[in-house]
Amino acid sequence: MKYKKFIVDYFSFTQKETTGIVALVILILLIFLIPFLFPLLKKEDTRKMDQEFIAAIKELKADTSKKEHFEKEYFNDYSIKENHKGDAIINPHIFDPNTLSESGWIQMGVKPRTAATIRNYINKGGRFKSPEDLKKIYGLSASVIDKLLPFVSITSIEKDRAEKNLSPAFANQNYTAQNYKPRVISPVNINRADTTEWIALPGIGSKLSQRIIAFRDKLGGFYSIDQVGETFLLPDSTFQKIKPYLVLENSIVKKININIATVDEMKIHPYLRYNIANAIVQYRIQHGDFKSIDEVKKIVIISEDIFRKVAPYLALN
Repeated sequence: MKYKKFIVDYFSFTQKETTGIVALVILILLIFLIPFLFPLLKKEDTRKMDQEFIAAIKELKADTSKKEHFEKEYFNDYSIKENHKGDAIINPHIFDPNTLSESGWIQMGVKPRTAATIRNYINKGGRFKSPEDLKKIYGLSASVIDKLLPFVSITSIEKDRAEKNLSPAFANQNYTAQNYKPRVISPVNINRADTTEWIALPGIGSKLSQRIIAFRDKLGGFYSIDQVGETFLLPDSTFQKIKPYLVLENSIVKKININIATVDEMKIHPYLRYNIANAIVQYRIQHGDFKSIDEVKKIVIISEDIFRKVAPYLALN
């Protein structure tokens, strides 16, 4: 009887408890059914969204179809090829940007719109004075410019100058391409040339010539023609173009006595800087004077490449 009474008492609820249990059960059922009821309540909105989405897809397809048709019609006449990434394949040849026709640009792989921009620039009196002027043209990407630069040969500017400087004896003669002689570029001694000689090279302006000379002075002279290519802001394409005209007649460079030079004296050199100069001085303080240049290689931060570059400028006395 006791157990029966215990069970009856345990499962007996007051009116408030019964109400709370019923409310809790209803709440649980609602939470369980909401995911099933929600699509029914939003059915109309979902259909509307689906219709809008389908319409947008159709419009996108139509625009894409128009674009493909336009590109096919616009480019096929010029047989411009494209690679798998969609970039135009550049097929350059030696050309003068001041005289090249619009179709000539297109045949090399330049987009028709960009080619038209270039010709408009020329027709309005614009001129390319150096290969680097290609960078001013809107629509030519950096990769395309890099591929075109080595093939730029500007002879029209020289021709214009020659025409303006004709002597009176030839002033009344017709000056044609047949009697025009292109400029002859003289060899440049990289350790002695002044700004005028550097500027005479293709692609080298006053600023680049000054940078080359300043770099040469800080180094203490060039011991290799390839060092000219390390000049700050000198494009490799320009260096490769002028390299055939560079000569090294005097490879004697100014050297630094690493047994007496201070950190301040050495850090001015482009190949040493402060960290290497300080390491050399600290090693000298700890181990005494250097007995040979090769001893510098024992310094941890001086790699084989650094040593190879800087060794020609080091001396023991």
